[in-house]
Amino acid sequence: MPRFLQGLRAFGGLALMLASQPAWSTSPAALPALRGESCSVRGLMDQLREGLRSNSKAYRDYLNAVLREAAVSLPSGELHAAFDRETDPAMVEQLAAALVARSEREAEKDAIQAVARRALEDRDPSVRAATVRAMRRTGALEKTGDMYERLMRDGSPEVRMEAAQNLIEDNQYVYSAHHGPATDLAVNAATASTDPKVTARILESLDTRKMGPEAGQKLLGMLGHESADVRRSAALALGSVPAAQMGPAREALVGMYRGERDAGVRKALVQGIAELGFADAVPELRKLRSVDPAMAPEIDAWIRALESGVQEWGLLLREKQRLQQVR
Repeated sequence: MPRFLQGLRAFGGLALMLASQPAWSTSPAALPALRGESCSVRGLMDQLREGLRSNSKAYRDYLNAVLREAAVSLPSGELHAAFDRETDPAMVEQLAAALVARSEREAEKDAIQAVARRALEDRDPSVRAATVRAMRRTGALEKTGDMYERLMRDGSPEVRMEAAQNLIEDNQYVYSAHHGPATDLAVNAATASTDPKVTARILESLDTRKMGPEAGQKLLGMLGHESADVRRSAALALGSVPAAQMGPAREALVGMYRGERDAGVRKALVQGIAELGFADAVPELRKLRSVDPAMAPEIDAWIRALESGVQEWGLLLREKQRLQQVR
């Protein structure tokens, strides 16, 4: 018998078997009664507190998502009170994220201000760091004033680095480097920082194509920083400045190269010059080649890559790496 007929016969037998079940098996009276349960802040917190101890990341993520989705309809007073009372950093982060969600969805526009205050003022650095994380990849950059500049001066390295990560990810994932005020805020925060590691972390990850002129001047000033890591990161960040700022940036990088002694910074300066000029940077790079013989192979690799005609920066970086590998 053909297989499809066998399948039909089997399906028919299954249908007959189901149809022959006694009526009482599907009687509504035999089914358990469903009871409605209202969604409450306390109930959600109890579930979340228990769920955070679970070994299942999927389950933890699910509970986090439930709290964020429910945040819009939860009683505002209860949610704020729970957030203010909570001291467990993991729970604080989730409650802060719920308040941010209320603000993002305009259920309570000022809710994010309560989160910002705790990020700045809580006594426990672990709680401050957790609260900062709750604002990541949101619109917090535009709603919290000078919060990030103040966080750059926080006494805890953990808080400072969490704030730096927010600036990096918000510019990359929320604004895609196409929102000048967000870029400027990141530059302002980086220059306000007294932690060279944090400053370098922000600048080395920043796309400055929409940066404003005032932030551009601050970034140029970072080229004179005492930390080599900051100078290196500033040189890399200057490579992608807007067209109106390219001339001063290129002049500053070329001038700095002649006096810079750190090899890592010099390498970044060459990359910044290459990105600012593409093929037009080749004559300038040839002039710089004799300044430091140890840098000649690096400059030669850039010259060959720039002369290849590649016009997209990411592809040009890969071409330069390929040329270095084949030698």
